[in-house]
Amino acid sequence: MPTFSYQPLGGGGSAVIDAPDRAAAVRTLRQRGITPVRIDAVGASPGPETSPAADAVDAPAIAPARSGGSISAAEMAAFVRELATAIQAGLPLVLALKTIARQGRNARRSAMLAHLIHEVEHGRSLAEAAASWGRPFGEMVVSLIRAGELSGRLGEVLEQSADLLERELKLRRTLAEGMIYPSFLALLIIGAIGVISTVIVPRILGQFSGQIRAGQLPLPTRVVMSTTDFVTTWWWLLLAAAAGLTLFVVNTYRQPTGRLKIDRALLRVPALGAVLRDVAVARFTRVLATLVGAGLPALTSLRITRGALGNKAMEQAIDDVCDQVASGKTIADPMEASGYFPPLLTQIMGVGERSGRLPQMLSQAAGVFEDRTQSSIRVFTQLFPLVMVIVAAVLVAFVVLAVLLPLVQMQEMIG
Repeated sequence: MPTFSYQPLGGGGSAVIDAPDRAAAVRTLRQRGITPVRIDAVGASPGPETSPAADAVDAPAIAPARSGGSISAAEMAAFVRELATAIQAGLPLVLALKTIARQGRNARRSAMLAHLIHEVEHGRSLAEAAASWGRPFGEMVVSLIRAGELSGRLGEVLEQSADLLERELKLRRTLAEGMIYPSFLALLIIGAIGVISTVIVPRILGQFSGQIRAGQLPLPTRVVMSTTDFVTTWWWLLLAAAAGLTLFVVNTYRQPTGRLKIDRALLRVPALGAVLRDVAVARFTRVLATLVGAGLPALTSLRITRGALGNKAMEQAIDDVCDQVASGKTIADPMEASGYFPPLLTQIMGVGERSGRLPQMLSQAAGVFEDRTQSSIRVFTQLFPLVMVIVAAVLVAFVVLAVLLPLVQMQEMIG
């Protein structure tokens, strides 16, 4: 009978178990309450049970297919929370996954859970199973799961991961909700100005064409008439130019160098740049605090966390920070030199590095920057509509002036 060497979850030395095949070894360990992180065959007696066909008999004829697609961010956060609760309640990993799978909420989630259960039952760790599935298990979540398994704190780390995913989801919803009113107002203003300039104004100003020569019309009137004539005549060209510009921007944004330039430019936009920076810093700090708190090395955590920034300019700055940290420097100094991160964050990180309390200091900083992000979004969503209303009022006033000035001019000519 073959012999398998396994490493139990939570550390400790390797041990061995005799079993007909790998799947049977995993089942026996599960029955004993042992969750193996890895399991490898170290010896086998010659015989039919050691052949590949024997393993195929024990395994399902077809492994769970990855055709269910990726689940949503909300479903992912709920799944991680449920798994954390089950693990902390003392359930073995496979039993916890099967308990969650029995809820059967939708086909995508069921397919994902079937894949995880299949992989874990056949000796792979949860992190390996999650990585083999792909989205929605990103590098960050997989690294947290791996850190939890290796440290023996899987339930605790899963709970931290659920908190992180829920905060991320809340931040996205806050951003989306904050942009609903400004977006609606912008469309309303553009539509109103379009109707006024292309329908109402031409009818009113058309009455003056036979009474006052074009050269004698006031400048605002000539500007408005020229604009409306151009729009009504070349509207198709304007639409084509807008579509072409949109495609050009989208294509440029998909290119690494183009996106880097656009992201740098966005950070310089008044008001909007501050919001984008605060959002990126809040996400970066919270993810870094969670990864470091889970026991991952600071350099590894930095390389994983860079993807949470969502801005190529800031990601490039973190790449430079990682290079300098790898050469022996602290994290705080190169981050401060980049100019993209607020002094408060770099000072807190410096204190955390010197005191050895980096996870605790980062958690406190994350709370501060999350509050700042909420304030920045609130200010932006209040300021942006006000600016649009002022711009619309100026444009409407200019159009009204263009209409009234010829009337005044005609009265003076009659008098």
